Amino acid sequence: MLIVGLTGGIATGKSSVATVFEKLGAKIIDADSICRDLVHPGSAAWQEIVEAFGESVLTSNRNINRKKLGEIIFRDSEKKELLNSILHPKIINEEKRRVNLIRKEEPHAIVAINAALLVESGNYKEVDLVVVVTSSEESMINRMVKRDKISKEEALLRIKAQMPAGEKIKYADYVIENNGTMTELRKKAVNLFEELKNAETLKPEYSI
Repeated sequence: MLIVGLTGGIATGKSSVATVFEKLGAKIIDADSICRDLVHPGSAAWQEIVEAFGESVLTSNRNINRKKLGEIIFRDSEKKELLNSILHPKIINEEKRRVNLIRKEEPHAIVAINAALLVESGNYKEVDLVVVVTSSEESMINRMVKRDKISKEEALLRIKAQMPAGEKIKYADYVIENNGTMTELRKKAVNLFEELKNAETLKPEYSI
């Protein structure tokens, strides 16, 4: 089994790369999806978040208001760390559980863990190699404005709250630059996946 950590900043295109990998046969474990499952009303993570941030971060049906919580943590690094301390251990434990299930069923599978905070959480230490997807600040802002219906100022605030791309790349075995078209990104993802199927040929710090 080959465990790949797939990461990158917000709106860089890492989920699009994950989609390509999945179509080519990889097993995808999505950290954001796990997070959504973990914070359902009444769960342990939900209770800790409510205790830490108050009921103002809840919607009318008692779900976590992700947009409101995001606005809080992108403006306050201490609160961001607090939220991460609640969620990261639980997300990583669930990722490990899912990896072990896949290992039992398909011991030679390629597993890609799609996680924006793979490096920040320390979970990069648990994977065989790290793929970082990067994009220009302008491209990231444009995608967020279109996708999330937020202002350019809010998009920039979210980017600045993240680990800089240059820092994240230091942990990468592979880097995919996404500043072109979706077709170009898919081609790069396909080329990389072909490399991953022959793990013995992997080269450190390889960029495409």
